[in-house]
Amino acid sequence: MKLLVISSYKDTWNSVRPEAEMLIGLKDHGIELEVMTQGDADYVRRFEEMGVRVHPYHPKKKFSFASIKYIRKVLKEGGFDAVYCFNNKAICNTNFAALGLPVKLLTYRGQTGNIEKWNPTGYLTHLNPRVDRIVCVAKATEEDLRQHVWGNKNKVCTVYKGHDLAWYQDTPVDLGEFGIPQGAFVMGSVANLRPRKGLPVLMAMTHQLPKDADIHLLLVGGGMDKPEVQAMINASPLKGRIHLAGFRKDAPAIIAACDLSILASTKREGLPKTVIEAMVYGVAPIVSDTGGSAELIEDGVSGIKIAPGDANAMAEGVKRLYQDRAFCREMGEQARLRIDQHFNVRQSSAQLAKVIKETVSGDF
Repeated sequence: MKLLVISSYKDTWNSVRPEAEMLIGLKDHGIELEVMTQGDADYVRRFEEMGVRVHPYHPKKKFSFASIKYIRKVLKEGGFDAVYCFNNKAICNTNFAALGLPVKLLTYRGQTGNIEKWNPTGYLTHLNPRVDRIVCVAKATEEDLRQHVWGNKNKVCTVYKGHDLAWYQDTPVDLGEFGIPQGAFVMGSVANLRPRKGLPVLMAMTHQLPKDADIHLLLVGGGMDKPEVQAMINASPLKGRIHLAGFRKDAPAIIAACDLSILASTKREGLPKTVIEAMVYGVAPIVSDTGGSAELIEDGVSGIKIAPGDANAMAEGVKRLYQDRAFCREMGEQARLRIDQHFNVRQSSAQLAKVIKETVSGDF
């Protein structure tokens, strides 16, 4: 069986690694892989070393006659059984390129929301009748999308992106560089400043923590230098214990040095990499139940789940872990084990291979 994947691998090595290694693993399940991506992407060399042919091309627009023509040529000459598209530019152009060809079309869906069956733009991508299967990153994404798909709802399914603990070997940073004293209890939050990431909820939570507790909050991500962020910090009882790291390429090493990780998102998450990175480094996570965040943990064992926007529940979770450091460490260890046992790359490759074979045979 032969599969063409069309995706962008221009992001950082660690960002694309779970997806790329899951695809490389398909060869162990009898699927021959070729990839269409930018020729100068960092992961091209790894693909080629593993015997994966790379077509050095990626669409620059959602609709391009040149892209449609090129993709159609590759599909026809390659004799592919299926093509798997990972972004809207790839999906839209391939919907047209694959018309009339005996090739099954799969698409990747990475988050909840922002698509509905009454919005015609959705029919350029996932909701197009030419799409045979939609592979979601989390069950929450699958459940959300099933509401908008006509016909066979089983065309929507879930395959988690898998990881390998061996990929995560960073040395935890010295938090002293941010002015955090040794021995302090540190909450880390990795998220760029976006409305759906829930920074106001996180800051509201700080008002409910014990004022005399040695608890510090470290914010890692872009946009934190804006006036509205500084205003929330100034209003917080933790004012002197809230630290800004800004955008950092070593965010995993920073969160690895924290006692707990918090993602306060209010909506539209997929399967957050920041939560996974905390878990593989043995850091207890507190996550809001939006998208696939809560699927990563077993509530009360390998993490704490709260309702989106619930600052009270978040504060209770922080206090519980602060007051019982042994429990906090044990939760971190359970988080690490959960990624290894339930979200590993070997499982992901096997599950994706099953989906591809089902799609080609039409048996789903």
